[in-house]
Amino acid sequence: MTCTPSLPRRAQTGITLVELLVGIVLGMVAVIVILQVFQVSEGSKRTTLGGDDAQINGAIALAALQRDLRQAGYGASAFAFIGCDIALPGGRSVPAMGPVTINHPGVPAGDANTDTLLIVYGSSAGSPEGDRINLQPSTDTYAVATPTAFRAGDIVLAAPASRPAPCTLTAEAVTAVTVSPPYVTVGTGIAGMANGTLFNLGPAPRVLVYAVRDGNLTVCDHMAADCMDPDLASDRSVWVPVSSNVVSLRAQYGRDSSASMDGVVDVYDRTTPGSACAWARTSALRLALVARSAQFEKEAVTTASPAWAGSADANAAIDLGDLPDWQRYRYRTYETTVPLRNMAWQGVQSGC
Repeated sequence: MTCTPSLPRRAQTGITLVELLVGIVLGMVAVIVILQVFQVSEGSKRTTLGGDDAQINGAIALAALQRDLRQAGYGASAFAFIGCDIALPGGRSVPAMGPVTINHPGVPAGDANTDTLLIVYGSSAGSPEGDRINLQPSTDTYAVATPTAFRAGDIVLAAPASRPAPCTLTAEAVTAVTVSPPYVTVGTGIAGMANGTLFNLGPAPRVLVYAVRDGNLTVCDHMAADCMDPDLASDRSVWVPVSSNVVSLRAQYGRDSSASMDGVVDVYDRTTPGSACAWARTSALRLALVARSAQFEKEAVTTASPAWAGSADANAAIDLGDLPDWQRYRYRTYETTVPLRNMAWQGVQSGC
């Protein structure tokens, strides 16, 4: 019998502790690299999305403001009553009413280093020049040339033949209109308006106030609530948010400063017109909005407050210094100049 020699067995060994530790270290290094790449990617994503949010919020805020500013003064900028103190239905009033007023003294201030805007315009389909009051049969009844231009529910404003000084007028609702005789009847009326003018502000005139409050652009409807009551300044049902993360609103009037009025804007400043002639010379508004990204950065990414065309005026410069950790956010600035067309359309006023 022949015996086949057996092959020697190879010793079987496992993973040594050293190999295990090396594998773990390599795995941890790979995990750290992956996490770092993910962190950088997510940071870039959040920054990009935050910038998009700021862009969207700023665009929405600017669109809302421009929409109302383009209407400013419609039916509410006649030389006979612009700049007068106007009593509104419901017990509210607008002292020194103009088409748009920067930081009206009656409006509670918004966030630090921001402006407020009070915008007024009517909704009438009739003539913005008003209708002549031929006579006044009674205090609450005006005989006008064109009664069909008025309807029950319209808000009207009667102005005397000569502008009073001081100029205080009352707006109230029409209760009835008749064609023959051509009478417009209101609730109370004001005596002494014969040969004056009856202005129709329409059924839904707008008196809106924009302000930055708690980092949001908000709007208040002064026809529905008292926007001049400081106790309501924090009431979100009165000051309704329009756009979030808006941290600054700055504005300037565009004025004709020529010795003889020519209807061309010569300067931009923040001096609120104090007379009818001064309002007639104000035909534009320049403004800037600053929107902030919602992304809080780990490091300071903004070294200085944004600049805009009105920064040369220290009172109009954008200042974000009062915002907590303001340097660790990114910002977008939107600025524009809006013609006050209802002022410009009146042309050059004689004597102004």
